[in-house]
Amino acid sequence: MKKNLNNKIALIIAVLVIFVYGIFGVPSGVSGKALTEAMAKRIHLGLDLRGGVHLILQVVVEEAVNAETDNTVGRIQQDLKTANLSFSQAYKPDPAKPDVIRVEGTETAKASDVRSTLEAKYSGEYDVSGGGADSSFTLTMKPMVVTALEKKTVQQAIETIRDRVDTLGVSEPKIEEYGLGKNQILVELPGIDDLDRVMSIIQSTARLEIHAVVGGPYKDDQEALASVGGAVPADEQLVHGSGTVGTGSDSDSVYVVHRISVVSGTDFRSADQGTDQNGRRNVRFTLTNEAGDKFYEYTSKNVGQSMAVVMGGRVKEVATIQSAIRDSGEITGSFTPDEVEILSKMLRTGALPASLKPLENRTVGASLGADSIHQGIRAAIVGVLVVMAFMLFYYRSSGINADVALILNLIILLGVLGFWGAALTLPGIAGVILTIGMGVDSNVLIFERIREEVRAGKAPSAAVDQGFAHAWITIVDTHVTTIVSAAILFLFGSGPVRGFATTLTIGLAANLFTAVFVSRVIFEWHLNKMKPGELVSI
Repeated sequence: MKKNLNNKIALIIAVLVIFVYGIFGVPSGVSGKALTEAMAKRIHLGLDLRGGVHLILQVVVEEAVNAETDNTVGRIQQDLKTANLSFSQAYKPDPAKPDVIRVEGTETAKASDVRSTLEAKYSGEYDVSGGGADSSFTLTMKPMVVTALEKKTVQQAIETIRDRVDTLGVSEPKIEEYGLGKNQILVELPGIDDLDRVMSIIQSTARLEIHAVVGGPYKDDQEALASVGGAVPADEQLVHGSGTVGTGSDSDSVYVVHRISVVSGTDFRSADQGTDQNGRRNVRFTLTNEAGDKFYEYTSKNVGQSMAVVMGGRVKEVATIQSAIRDSGEITGSFTPDEVEILSKMLRTGALPASLKPLENRTVGASLGADSIHQGIRAAIVGVLVVMAFMLFYYRSSGINADVALILNLIILLGVLGFWGAALTLPGIAGVILTIGMGVDSNVLIFERIREEVRAGKAPSAAVDQGFAHAWITIVDTHVTTIVSAAILFLFGSGPVRGFATTLTIGLAANLFTAVFVSRVIFEWHLNKMKPGELVSI
């Protein structure tokens, strides 16, 4: 009895059309060049095929902990003053332990009030101890808070790097936490060959801060230390820099500034490069509303005082506050075109929460990428042709069935990659080639079972039905176990390994459709055309 296969054939044609569209989209023409360009827009090449920059960066999370406790020191000082609780100083006693804060010189009679204020405000993040005879308190950041802050710092660094990479116009960058090291980030930028420029943009903390100036300029550290009695107070610091616009990079003076900044990098909302009325390059910036209010309060109370613009740990400019400033200003200096461009980009994308230490950096040349593409494509084409020829030779006319299913399998695989806009890597090509082998293996299982049924004297239609019915369980078993292995590779592997696991999984899922459904429809279509008594060519 002949079967009606119209619906099944229509489904196969629809799947074919959908995934061909996934590969090429709507090409500008039907020439080989037009199709190649259309495919390149849908399926991107990874770093190992296209060439580019590969970086592994260590996030110095200790700096984020240090910055957080610096801010806490400032808040403690403000909270105790607001509560009318006197103290001599709040500071961090040991630079090697940035998570420890000391509050000294409180009144013994009000020690319980000080403890209550500190615990009410900071017990969620710090363990508060002390308050004995010396009237001092110690706040130690809780280990789980330190861990959470470190993790947050790495994620913020990833987001900031991604924003900065976007300004470079890189397509399909890979920026993620590196699983083989603690607090490390993997950055892969296909198509980029200027490693120095990438490093200057990505690695720069560009943390611009405005600090109140205590004293300076001094000619060296000794003179600066002498001005503060030989020892820098805990809430102050020495910072080097020119401090004067246009003095050049060779000028180096020393300033004593308050440790806690009035405005920091995270307070900037926008920044654009330009020139001032004298033609000097500058960066015009705008603060967030909250930072603008804070800056206005500070400048309105300190008219006539000096403030220092500090960037990258150096004083870039020292200015006298002429009047209250709210939410906008400009930074003018002897910048080169590259420096002013990078500074504006850094302020727009936000300051890194901590500096980045390069552990590994390399540039993959385009010639290596082209070589990999040619070798990978050649291996795939040769493998497909050899396998198709073998199937035709060994299984005769039924081999055409296997070859059609194999081609459709590749179309589905590439179509999925095209819909995802995925980046194809060399390990990904290896996954494609392995998928070809798995596809052939499925057809071999089915065909050998059909052969056994034919040799047992079964009719062609019964032999095909039994062949697919008995081989189905084995095919599902082998595919599921391989997909589980690929899932483990994806979860615990790095980028190239994940590319291999992804293409392998997609190919196996496609193979379940082509080897079982498509191949069976082709067999049934052939059975409908066969004459009574004719045997299956297998």
